Amino acid sequence: MTTSTSSESSAAAPLLDLQALVVAVRRRRRVWWTMALLGLLVGTAVAVLLPPPPTAVAKVLVAHQEDQPNDPGTLIRTDVGLLQTTRIAAKALESLGSAEKPEDFMRDYGAVGLTNNLLQITVTGDSEAQAVARAKALGDAFVADHVARIKDASDAEAKALLDQRDRMQGELAQVNKAIGDGSAQSGPKASADLESLFASRAELTSRITDFSQRAAEARIGTPRLVAGTQVVDAPRAVRHSLPKTAATNAVIGLVLGLVLGLAVAAVGTVVADRPVLRREIAANLGASVIAELPGRPAGLWRRRRIRAARQRLTTSLARTVRGSAEPVSLLELGCARGTSVIALDLARALAADGPVVVVDGLPGPQLARRRPKPGDPTVVTGERVSSGSHQERLLGVGSVAPGTAWTDLRYLGARTVLVVRAGHGSAAWLHTVARQLADQRIPVIGVVLIDPDPRDRTDGTLWDGLHTALRGQTEPRARQNAAGPRRTERLPMWAGRVPDSDQEAR
Repeated sequence: MTTSTSSESSAAAPLLDLQALVVAVRRRRRVWWTMALLGLLVGTAVAVLLPPPPTAVAKVLVAHQEDQPNDPGTLIRTDVGLLQTTRIAAKALESLGSAEKPEDFMRDYGAVGLTNNLLQITVTGDSEAQAVARAKALGDAFVADHVARIKDASDAEAKALLDQRDRMQGELAQVNKAIGDGSAQSGPKASADLESLFASRAELTSRITDFSQRAAEARIGTPRLVAGTQVVDAPRAVRHSLPKTAATNAVIGLVLGLVLGLAVAAVGTVVADRPVLRREIAANLGASVIAELPGRPAGLWRRRRIRAARQRLTTSLARTVRGSAEPVSLLELGCARGTSVIALDLARALAADGPVVVVDGLPGPQLARRRPKPGDPTVVTGERVSSGSHQERLLGVGSVAPGTAWTDLRYLGARTVLVVRAGHGSAAWLHTVARQLADQRIPVIGVVLIDPDPRDRTDGTLWDGLHTALRGQTEPRARQNAAGPRRTERLPMWAGRVPDSDQEAR
């Protein structure tokens, strides 16, 4: 029944807890705010250190013979493509008297179609004067090329129409000759032939007149198109505002940096798998969260709040230690400094009942190199524990960080309170801590959570863990051995159920 319950619990766990992800990303706000600030600084630096080159713009009105009201912009896009050709670039460089290669010059300018007939040319140069001159040369070269193409097209069309007219005039001359020859003949057949020749002459005359009119119209429309293609906005230098450019780049950099920082924080959170919520930490350690202390004091009101929370925690732990017949230890994970402060406060509270000795098992100098104050308890290292008096109360302080000597934890205390910083240890390491403590037969009274998320509303209590929770310590021992049906409880996430014989041994 226990195995099935554990499998059902693990199967019901979501693949990605969005609440935990949001909380973890919010706790890593230093990462994404740093990235946002870096993006803002980079954007501002780019605007200051890499200013845009001198630029000039010109606008050209382009008239097309095939203009239609419903044109989707195909003709103006064709003009943009024609402007980006070596022929136009070479003509502009020739008018400027420059020896620069057209391919290199094409990298310094561009064009965009504002409407179906309005083309804007943008050119850069080493100076504003050079940029303006280049823009003028490009505009004139494009207008000349466009006009030449219009004239060539109209001339070709007119020539084709006149050629057709000349051919038909030749046919008309032959028909007139046949009419002159047939007028001398008589008879019904000759009359029918003459009638057919007259009809052909009339048709050819009409077509010749039509081709002549079309050729004239083809040439008449050309001046209108030529006059309609011109530079309507003379080239002018574009004025760049450094404050405006810097502000724009800074905002863009800020947004990009913020997005990148959020992405990095989210990916890092998923990959690291560091529990932050109370329910996750309690489930991974197999022990309930009995207290918590806020972190990062910023204002005076927050310091008072932390001081009050520390006093409540000291009172609660002192009550627990007084009611325990076995030594109790405080084991930290990611908060050695805070644990040492909690241990000293707890030792001062217990000093009213008798002498207290704090056993320093921390790997750092938090307790060993501190400056003792009047009324502080005695602090000894783990090697001097055996030399102490049996009348002294021992309070061990150690660590369960990676590299811990697990077999030495029993010398710090037969029972322990874990002091864990939220989001410090991975889920795998929390499992390791719970498993190692279970192997060493060290019951976990509870977990003190340091720097929890202020918006966390999850429950950090394991309601089926009476064998380790504080509320289970007040139950009579006889109730655990009472006859009757055995109570089956859900296993913690990290290990199997401790046998009843081991509980009695504890």
